[in-house]
Amino acid sequence: MAEGGIRDYHQAKLKAAERLGIFDDASLPRNREIEDALREYQRLFQRENIPALRERREAALRAMEFFTAFQPRLVGAVLDGTADTRSPVMLQLFADDPDAAPRFLDQHGIPSESRSRRLRLDRERVGEFPVLVFSAEELAFDLTVLPLDLLRQAPLSNIDEKPMKRATVAQVRQLLAEEEISGYEGAGESR
Repeated sequence: MAEGGIRDYHQAKLKAAERLGIFDDASLPRNREIEDALREYQRLFQRENIPALRERREAALRAMEFFTAFQPRLVGAVLDGTADTRSPVMLQLFADDPDAAPRFLDQHGIPSESRSRRLRLDRERVGEFPVLVFSAEELAFDLTVLPLDLLRQAPLSNIDEKPMKRATVAQVRQLLAEEEISGYEGAGESR
């Protein structure tokens, strides 16, 4: 996942199991274990991802301010800190009219590609939701448009099947401020 850019945990597990000759699913690690190992690998061997992560978080903040009418939430690798130079900025937008976000992009002259994404809403329900993909600032953006009622209840994470971690504009600002303070403190210690 760190070197090949695979973002799908199941696909990564299958590829690794095939390479190692493992055919027993019970022997495969849990998604949470993979995410923890990925984060540690990136910390040790891919320090160049730190600027890419910050760049994507700053771009996410600007995009969230742009999409403020849709009560955006940052999700995925940019939020959890596992983003690399290939990671898109993933946002969830909320509107009961699924065509509102594509119209908004059209009104602002932003060409996008339409896709869809299956999300688990709870242990029993799965939904198919529109996704808009576009590039801005030489970065990829991935917007999932969800109905307003999902603003209160996050879909389930494919990592641990708990409600997906999401961040508001204020939380992303706080995250960036904490990173800046941490970077400043780290620079002071290395003198």
